[in-house]
Amino acid sequence: MKCLIAAFICFFMVSACSNNAPPDKPKEVEEQMEQSTDKAANQEERGGEQPAVPQSNERRAMKVSQVQIPEWSKNAVIYEVNVRQYTEEGTFQAFAEHLPRLKELGVDVLWFMPIHPISEKNRNGTLGSYYAIQDYKAVNPEYGTAEDFKALVDQAHEMGFKVLLDWVANHTGWDHVWTEEASWYTTDSEGQIVHPPGTNWLDVADLNFDNEEMKAAMIDAMKYWVSKYDIDGFRADYANGVPVPFWEEARKQLEQIKPVYMLAEDDKVLELLDQSFNANYGWELYHITNDIAKGEKDASHVKHHFTRVERLYPEGTYPLNFITNHDENSWTGTEFERLGDAVEAMAVLNFTVPGIPLIYSGQEAGLDKRLEFFEKDNISWDDLSMQSFYQDLIRLKKENEALWNGSSGGYIYFLETTDPKLLAFERTKNENTVLVIMNLSAAEIEGEVSTQSIAGTYRSFTQGEMTAIEERYAVKLGPWEYRIYVSP
Repeated sequence: MKCLIAAFICFFMVSACSNNAPPDKPKEVEEQMEQSTDKAANQEERGGEQPAVPQSNERRAMKVSQVQIPEWSKNAVIYEVNVRQYTEEGTFQAFAEHLPRLKELGVDVLWFMPIHPISEKNRNGTLGSYYAIQDYKAVNPEYGTAEDFKALVDQAHEMGFKVLLDWVANHTGWDHVWTEEASWYTTDSEGQIVHPPGTNWLDVADLNFDNEEMKAAMIDAMKYWVSKYDIDGFRADYANGVPVPFWEEARKQLEQIKPVYMLAEDDKVLELLDQSFNANYGWELYHITNDIAKGEKDASHVKHHFTRVERLYPEGTYPLNFITNHDENSWTGTEFERLGDAVEAMAVLNFTVPGIPLIYSGQEAGLDKRLEFFEKDNISWDDLSMQSFYQDLIRLKKENEALWNGSSGGYIYFLETTDPKLLAFERTKNENTVLVIMNLSAAEIEGEVSTQSIAGTYRSFTQGEMTAIEERYAVKLGPWEYRIYVSP
């Protein structure tokens, strides 16, 4: 029997700017995530009774998001750009030399980590955190000039890329010009500006969203980049650290300039997806894949994850799927540290389940070191052996409508298997079907997949040969081996 699971969400509390945190931040993040889990998820984590997977093929009625969906986002893949570490020069101009290669890779959206000047007061390390903003309407002189950035955006647009800016709305650096207005910030009983409560981010000052002037200035700064630089949207850092009405008003005003795409670093405040954001962070799937690689979870946890999230995501929205990003690489470890031999299998999973995939700077070069967060630490581009792997995954996504983002893609149906380590699912949109079978373990397994109504002849995406998929399809898979079949 196969069960319909559609749309998805992550329950765990996202780390608010772990970018500003010292190396022990990930432990705090894990504790927050554990506390934010619902009762059923807590039972699962503690070995108790797991929630049953719904057996109905009828999709539950759900809220429909009111956010506009840019046409270009329907099958897009996001690429996160760390300008500081991307090249030896660490400049916009030096990064621009990589645009032809990224075009060949197949990514569509360039998300630039914060490009603004970094505060010097209370700075972490030599260069400081990207997320301690000194001026929302300026560019970091270490990266180049405003003209350099405008030229980069123009070149990217000419090549067909879209550009997102990382926007830090919860806090500023301590020498931001706004700090002259104490009422724009959260203050203590003595009227002194404080860092974000409940965090150890001592290099930033917490903004006061009860202040109307500050909120107007923040939206004005966002509009500045859209109107003057033709930015296509924003990735909102610590999005749930800012009131939902602010984001709704910001989105409303930005849309008056041009259609934008909004990504929230959050997986807890689902209201953000109602009228503000197109997507949020897929933290829960990220943690599940880490645990599977350690042998602590299996295919059932992937199924239960999508069972839960199907109930909660507004129609048309979806999470960002990733196996690494700037926070995880620097604070938790590279994907090779966390996933070991399962790296490729987990990347395949992230590209084939519902959601928009992310590739972080250097991921296509097999980046196997934790990049320093507050210092210069160049990415090595000597080995691009992973480029073709991700190029193929991007091609798979773009060529198959079933794998497109949100409502443009197909729902996910999990298929019965005879082994808990054997994951099988299919997604169909119109006449296009993609079938994925994966061994989620470090041992060889043999088993059967019940394909039922989708049995037929498929083309192997990796081999190119035609394969007959029977109703009871027998498979023998090596450690972390996967098979991808597409309708001919």
